[in-house]
Amino acid sequence: MGLKKGQTNNPEGRKKGTPNKATKALKEKFEQFINDNLERLQSDFDLLEPKDRLNFITKLASFIVPPPVNELELLTDEQLDELIKRLKNEK
Repeated sequence: MGLKKGQTNNPEGRKKGTPNKATKALKEKFEQFINDNLERLQSDFDLLEPKDRLNFITKLASFIVPPPVNELELLTDEQLDELIKRLKNEK
């Protein structure tokens, strides 16, 4: 019969931010490609105009530096309710 929408055999699920196996394998292949072609990438980078170099660095950084995490998103509904209750009592 299958599961109803929203149900799962693993209620805990995969933790937020945990990459799946395919993503992990792809990242490893991409890292190997970069390592194997560092000299070529550097020479191509050196040929770019300054604005294009900055654009390249900005785009590359988005893959290396993790995006900021909104700490409120990490809280459970119960924790958020408690926080709201505390804030209301401080006034």
